[in-house]
Amino acid sequence: MESNRSKYILAGLTAFCILLIGITSLKDGIMEPLRTGVGYFLIPIQSGVNKVGTGLYNELTDYGKLKAALAENENLKTQVAQLTEDNNRLQAEQFELNRLRQLYKLDQEYMQYNKIGARVIARDSEKWFQVFRINKGSSDGVAVDMNVVADGGLVGIVTDVGANYATVRSIIDDSSRVGAMSLDSSYNCIVAGDLTLYEQGRLKLTDFSRDAVLRNGDQIITSNISTKYLPGILIGYAVDVSIDPDHLTQSGYLIPAADFDNLQEVLILTDLKNSDEAVE
Repeated sequence: MESNRSKYILAGLTAFCILLIGITSLKDGIMEPLRTGVGYFLIPIQSGVNKVGTGLYNELTDYGKLKAALAENENLKTQVAQLTEDNNRLQAEQFELNRLRQLYKLDQEYMQYNKIGARVIARDSEKWFQVFRINKGSSDGVAVDMNVVADGGLVGIVTDVGANYATVRSIIDDSSRVGAMSLDSSYNCIVAGDLTLYEQGRLKLTDFSRDAVLRNGDQIITSNISTKYLPGILIGYAVDVSIDPDHLTQSGYLIPAADFDNLQEVLILTDLKNSDEAVE
């Protein structure tokens, strides 16, 4: 639109100049003074018209280029935003795929148990997943005391069930006590939840027989005599085990196999092992 306007202005100025040029072309002697005057007047006008026209045209052309550049810049911003969104979505999908692969691997490790998958939908603590809720409930076959696993190891146990949700208490909770044993021996022990201790990434390991030989990194699993936990589920790894002051037992620490900082998907083992005793 601006370029058309500049053409109209230049056309008008050109027509005016043509009229003046026509006057200067008259050969009549009477017109000589007029021709001379017009000539003096026409030369600067022609020069001015050329300068004004050229400047106006250049200005309008530059303005058009600026508008085009701004439009292209907005288009590029839109493309960058779309590419950023696509990249974030692909990364999220890749992370989810990796988690699902880990769950599949975990599923293969515990083939002897029936299980269903669930997604974590809420937690009671802002810091860790000590008590959390999942999106599967009684309508999906979930029941109280079912074991929950993720990230290669034991996470906790179902404590409450609704039609479409269930509550899980994790093994790091202060009230949690899991009957356990060393994978390499028949000696039993207790894995005790401790939120303060978990700030160091550890749980308490107690009541090992003084005769048990434990090395750092030994696997601790749920024991055969556990009252609520199914046997053979990896809980974590023993560290810093030593003889207690009474010289009758050993105690130390356990590094959990599961990551309680970022739980998103879990597996619920639908087999049950029922009992009402204190140690689970």
